[in-house]
Amino acid sequence: MPAGTLGRHTSNALGTFVTLLVAEPGGLDAARDLLTAELAAIDVACSRFRADSELSRACAAGGRPVPVSPLFAEALSAGLAAAELTAGDVDLTCGRALIALGYDQDFASARQFTGSLRQPLAPAGGWRKVVLDPVRQEVTVPEGMLLDLGATAKALAADRAAATIAAAIGGGVLVNLGGDISVAGPPPAEGWLVGVADDATFDSKAASVQSSQEIVIRDGGLATSSVLGRAWRRGDARLHHIVDPRTGMPARSCWRTVSVAARTCVAANIASTAAIVRGERAVTWLGELCLPARLVRHDGGVVTVADWPAPGGQGPGSRAPDSGA
Repeated sequence: MPAGTLGRHTSNALGTFVTLLVAEPGGLDAARDLLTAELAAIDVACSRFRADSELSRACAAGGRPVPVSPLFAEALSAGLAAAELTAGDVDLTCGRALIALGYDQDFASARQFTGSLRQPLAPAGGWRKVVLDPVRQEVTVPEGMLLDLGATAKALAADRAAATIAAAIGGGVLVNLGGDISVAGPPPAEGWLVGVADDATFDSKAASVQSSQEIVIRDGGLATSSVLGRAWRRGDARLHHIVDPRTGMPARSCWRTVSVAARTCVAANIASTAAIVRGERAVTWLGELCLPARLVRHDGGVVTVADWPAPGGQGPGSRAPDSGA
């Protein structure tokens, strides 16, 4: 898959890097415009850091129903499905927990503060109390609860953008939003070659990240969750953004990075995030779901699940994964 035959665009959005590839270079300008519009829309709908976002408005309504857009309803539905599918291990009501841990503004700014934490821990577990009425298209968030859709909204944006672009330009497309990857449309003949990194941090640039393995995907989604990407220090505490809802603290996981392939990027992200929280139990769980996965321990040891390829293999994208999370 010679790089010169693809249309490529890179930028930053949603607090992370963005990579767009199209199989037909002539469609790049249209694809870029569609991606930009999708990312702007998901930010207005789902940002925890914008007072004018739909998420902020719903959380500030004092427990009253709030009318929402189809996009926010879709994002909230994905967040609620994540909580149900993972028995609460991926919980969209972790917003207060993240604030208590110092992640109370855009990460690039929040990480600059290193003083000791002063707020009490805020365990979550309230996702069943969030009500989405699909008929009235209204959302009710209990008073005092703060949602965080970070585990699913970015992946949803990747899925939506890839599908929209492929339909518009009539060719294959890959959208990568900080490691949440979705592909749609006819892929290049050799498939999409994707590098999987084990130790990328927030400061890593897409061009400088060293891949630990390269795999080929042809459809569906691929997501990587990591305790390294959004990590910070407050006082003597080393923290990261994947919260264990039961404690309100960053998950104490045996994995530093988990990559999962699934039918959609949302499904892959749900599984990779839950795997960090579940620790050793994740291996059996992912195997039961037949989800190709690569789990990396803190010492660099690698465990693979289902048909994740051996180094040098073709990759889970040589066919569609059998199951979603």
